[in-house]
Amino acid sequence: MTDTPASNRPNHSDDSVAAVLQPRYLDDLAVGDQFRSGEHAMDEAQIKAFATQFDPQPFHLDDTAARATLFGGLAASGWHTAAITMRLQVTSGLPIAGGIVGAGGELSWPRPTRPTDVLHVVSEVVQIAPSQFKPDRGMVTVRSETRNQHGDVLQVFTVRIVVPRKPGASAVVTA
Repeated sequence: MTDTPASNRPNHSDDSVAAVLQPRYLDDLAVGDQFRSGEHAMDEAQIKAFATQFDPQPFHLDDTAARATLFGGLAASGWHTAAITMRLQVTSGLPIAGGIVGAGGELSWPRPTRPTDVLHVVSEVVQIAPSQFKPDRGMVTVRSETRNQHGDVLQVFTVRIVVPRKPGASAVVTA
């Protein structure tokens, strides 16, 4: 997967970036379109705070305990990586008109997220299917890779999202 040209992507994780991105409707998307988000720097405090509240396992809470596990050191919860991925997508990575409305998907974590990682998300449109029964929308399948500063893929999320058509551009459904 290649990144979009630098002129089409932000280089930081500032919420104001979302306002700069043009919202994309179903009619604006094509298979192969790619989007790159801004960045988010991880640290030990974030990992432990998330784990304390949502995934209190030793390998997310204690570096010494984590060294004795298959992770070999402190690792962020996969759900923490997923939550950061969503924030990056919403604020700077996937400019879908009306927001990112998920309809199911597949999630995997091929490598752990570490306290020193700087995350970004690269997404690619892999399928577009206008609705046969709801002409004002369609389903778009997007494959997103959450990567660190070295380009290592830490999470892969292939998701189907509901994407509206441009107002007035709805196809006529015939019976």
